[in-house]
Amino acid sequence: MPKPFNGVINLDVRDSVADWGPYLAEEAPEGAPNVLIVLYDDTGLAAWEPYGGRINMPTMQRLADDGLTYTQWHTTALCSPTRSCFLTGRNHHQNGFAQIAEGAQGFPGHTGHIPMENAAMAEVLREKGWNTFWLGKNHNVPVDEWAMGATKRNWPLARGFDRFYGFIGGETNQWYPDLVEDNHYIEQPYLPEEGYHLSKDLADKAISFIADSQQSHPDKPWFTWFCPGANHAPHHAPQEYIDKYKGKFDDGYEAYREWVLPRMVEKGIMPADTELTPINPLPEGKVIEADAVRPWDSLSDEEKALFSRMAEVYAGYSEYTDAQVGRIVDYLDESGQLDNTIIFYCADNGASGEGSPDGSVNEQRFFNAWPDSIDDNMAMLDKLGSPDTYNHYPTGWATAFSTPFKMFKRYTFQGGVCDPLVISWPKGIKARGQVRHQYHHATDIVPTILECCGVEFPDNVAGYEQTPLPGVSMKYSFEDEDAPTTKKVQYYEMMGARALWADGWKVVAERGPLIGTGGFEHDTWQLFHTDEDRSEAHDLAAEHPDKVEQLVALWYVEAGKYDVLPLDDRSVAELVAVQPEAMIPPGGIYKYYPGTLPVPEFAAANTRGRSYKILAEVEIGSGDTQGVIYAQGARFGGHSLFVKDGKLWYAYNFIGIPPEQQLVSEVDLSPGRHVLGVEFSKEKLGERHETHGTAKLYVDDKVVAEGALKTQPGHFALCGEGLSIGHDSGDPVSKEYPAGFPFQGGKILEVEVNIGDDVYLDVEREFAAALARD
Repeated sequence: MPKPFNGVINLDVRDSVADWGPYLAEEAPEGAPNVLIVLYDDTGLAAWEPYGGRINMPTMQRLADDGLTYTQWHTTALCSPTRSCFLTGRNHHQNGFAQIAEGAQGFPGHTGHIPMENAAMAEVLREKGWNTFWLGKNHNVPVDEWAMGATKRNWPLARGFDRFYGFIGGETNQWYPDLVEDNHYIEQPYLPEEGYHLSKDLADKAISFIADSQQSHPDKPWFTWFCPGANHAPHHAPQEYIDKYKGKFDDGYEAYREWVLPRMVEKGIMPADTELTPINPLPEGKVIEADAVRPWDSLSDEEKALFSRMAEVYAGYSEYTDAQVGRIVDYLDESGQLDNTIIFYCADNGASGEGSPDGSVNEQRFFNAWPDSIDDNMAMLDKLGSPDTYNHYPTGWATAFSTPFKMFKRYTFQGGVCDPLVISWPKGIKARGQVRHQYHHATDIVPTILECCGVEFPDNVAGYEQTPLPGVSMKYSFEDEDAPTTKKVQYYEMMGARALWADGWKVVAERGPLIGTGGFEHDTWQLFHTDEDRSEAHDLAAEHPDKVEQLVALWYVEAGKYDVLPLDDRSVAELVAVQPEAMIPPGGIYKYYPGTLPVPEFAAANTRGRSYKILAEVEIGSGDTQGVIYAQGARFGGHSLFVKDGKLWYAYNFIGIPPEQQLVSEVDLSPGRHVLGVEFSKEKLGERHETHGTAKLYVDDKVVAEGALKTQPGHFALCGEGLSIGHDSGDPVSKEYPAGFPFQGGKILEVEVNIGDDVYLDVEREFAAALARD
């Protein structure tokens, strides 16, 4: 409620008394801390050195030495859902994030739209006197709001953040990211050959945001949520960081598991009697084939070399990003802010299994169900991590980095939900370098921050009565390592996989996500006494059937309380088939204009699997006219219509597989106004559901080039790499021109994309790893 005016108003201002109280911003409690959350992606408990892993993380280790390392902190098993918990403090189904934003359905727990009744912590802190900043990944904007013409009601600035700089979606190219600043898309400030990497850029911006606020309001605390692209694919890193790990993973992922568990025990992360679980722990029919692990000794020497290099790149990527976080921590130290800054350094789910059993040098091939070949991959061995690749390691490393647990990201076993968390607050935590074993969850972060800041979550925010926070504060554990866990129960559900923990016991349904079988009422539930069996190695269901019955019944209670139902284990193909396509305009004709920002692929004209026409009304100048007219996608998949060397070109980059398909006009373009374009007529589907047909290049009504063409079955990019007019945004589609390649020496009036003759799309063929967007 607004504060009442307590002044005096009379006819004459001289007889009146002013009162600024209702109008000035509220001040934070005296001595309130700054808050920095560093939230990585796709990182298992056994990856990082502070937890016993091989990946050096000097900044995280520095914070762990000066703070606390938690061994039983948990997430939802997937990115968007976990991040929604960080945003609001509510369970992910309460937030409408049963899974990733792209998988939203028309049910209360599955909408991808966070209710206003679940206000973001930033909304609360900003009103209580904090500056609020968000850097990096934002996978909590609903897909229907990604485009510039859509509402911005779920963008960061509308949900409590003063500033935002990062990307919208589950992933982006780390060398050529699709950037957003505040409420609009922007071009990256400089290129990779000039030293650009997203992690570095985000750290630069974080420091500048904080510095800007401090120079004008030095006593005002701030809340910064720093979400790098790491460690999500594509795994991109400077070569010097990749080279640090040369040979360090040559022993393979099964040997890594045997090596890392004793180190985790030595560091106090795991009890001494913890056992390793199998690398393929689920029976046939309970797990999708893409999540299987190939035993290391079954690989060829070439595959071992390739897979080892993929792990080296991942490690270099992680450490390089840690170094950028280190720059932020150094700045806080040098500016005298570190002592009273509470820092949470953590990850949002287990290691990623979306690389398939074979890994990939171009993840877009996996998304298009186009298998990699060992020969093609080996040819890119020395380029892994560079702008020339879009790489992801195989499932074996996901299992290794989630040691000693079963499975990885997306699964409700510990491999999917148990994640690293270090908390440092020099002024507020006396304990140094200690380990904490209390059981906690991502929903407990908001209550912890609020208690540390001396702020109560209000009953009403912006006129909306608020839902209660289901989590508990972890502050009690800061000084008492033996304090009993205050959390009593936590449910889990992810795409049909489900579990529940209560008072040291956990039931897990024996099924993986996305298996597409239904039949949930017939699930077999496993039972683990997690206080004694942290790796969930021993199923005690047969010994304690009453306990299983009790906990399964409690799961249904929690499911009803938090909008978990209906359960959805449909395959990726089935999920994509029910996703609504962007609204198709009358006649299937989309119109685009120069001087506009990129249109995200999910809101742009969909040419996949269809016949289409791209027609541009263009004025060719009398001088040297050149540049991109229309571009969508990147070197790893996309198409572009452009003018070069006086001729009209059309390039179709099929999942980045050479050679690039090209049509080039036989004659030079003459000065004046023209209609330039390309027409693709589909003729058949290939065995992998790619579309084959004939493409014709037009200058006005004349065909100036013609040839066979095949088009991709899946997305050009899972997030970003939108449709651009007058330039190629981000990583260029074609090798024929440099980054950007703006249209110059003429004028683009309008570009039309016409799918009117083929509006129907076989949505059952719209498939391939929508979940890897997370």
